[in-house]
Amino acid sequence: MALREKLEEDIKASMRSHDQARLDALRFFKNAVLAVEKEQKKELDDAGVIEVATKQASDRRDSIKAFEEGGREAAAAKEAAELVVLEEFLPPQMSAEELMELIKTTVSEVGAVSIQDKGKLMGKLMPQVRGKADGTVVNQMATEYLESLS
Repeated sequence: MALREKLEEDIKASMRSHDQARLDALRFFKNAVLAVEKEQKKELDDAGVIEVATKQASDRRDSIKAFEEGGREAAAAKEAAELVVLEEFLPPQMSAEELMELIKTTVSEVGAVSIQDKGKLMGKLMPQVRGKADGTVVNQMATEYLESLS
């Protein structure tokens, strides 16, 4: 089943079960998908839907962090619940070990030897982890690994 179809089915199921929080999260996600489709003037395939879900999930993580720092636990909990719903549309996330292995492999492929080669590394690395790992985490791990080489 295509992700667009899954989204529609999940919305219907949430309406039937009267799960308002899940329904709100799914509708918000659907509206984001529709906005991108309108902007691109074409229907998104699964890869496009995953890209939108990744962006939305990243936004939720940022919001959760900001709400927690501001002492707004209820708002952070609401964002966390929406993040759980969005993660259902993302491929399984890479573990830290898998990510570090990929970073090490990519470093040797691009010939990176110091932090100055970070742009080269990230350019090759990010397309491989898109949707499978949080970009902030990838950036942080890549930076730490490159600094350890120096």
